[in-house]
Amino acid sequence: MPQDNPNLISRKAMEAMSSTSGSSYPLISEIFLKVNNAKDKPKKIEVLRQYDKPALRQILKGCFDPKIEWELPEGIPPYIENDVPEGTEHTLLINESKRLWHFVKGADPKTNKLQKETMFIQMLEGLHKNEAKVLLDMKNKALNKTFKGLTADMVKEAFGWNNDFVTP
Repeated sequence: MPQDNPNLISRKAMEAMSSTSGSSYPLISEIFLKVNNAKDKPKKIEVLRQYDKPALRQILKGCFDPKIEWELPEGIPPYIENDVPEGTEHTLLINESKRLWHFVKGADPKTNKLQKETMFIQMLEGLHKNEAKVLLDMKNKALNKTFKGLTADMVKEAFGWNNDFVTP
């Protein structure tokens, strides 16, 4: 019987790893697509609750909360779309959401406008193209135009938020 190499993981560990399919949390764009494809409002709410994470809430709040104003130009900035396959060489919106505060009007006075716009374009170019589209829709407050049934009222109901988009 061959001896296991101490510098490698065990055969048992390799077998266990090969049976997993990577991350268990889908892309934000995939979650919103599930909401879009859900047949009715209760099922859409169920999908949002199933994938409830601070990053998901932050993106939804960024889109629907009228008090959040983005310190970025209107429309779509000039960026190169990242068209690699999902799950390969791209960053994740769930991770990039931690940097969104830089783009909220009044939140980051130390970073100048040009730096913010450059950071935003770099973020878009690092994300998978579907995630970049979600980020642009969030900034333009248009997620409900891309994903059917994803409305402010439905989001407030899903997370128990009041009209200020916070839990009372």
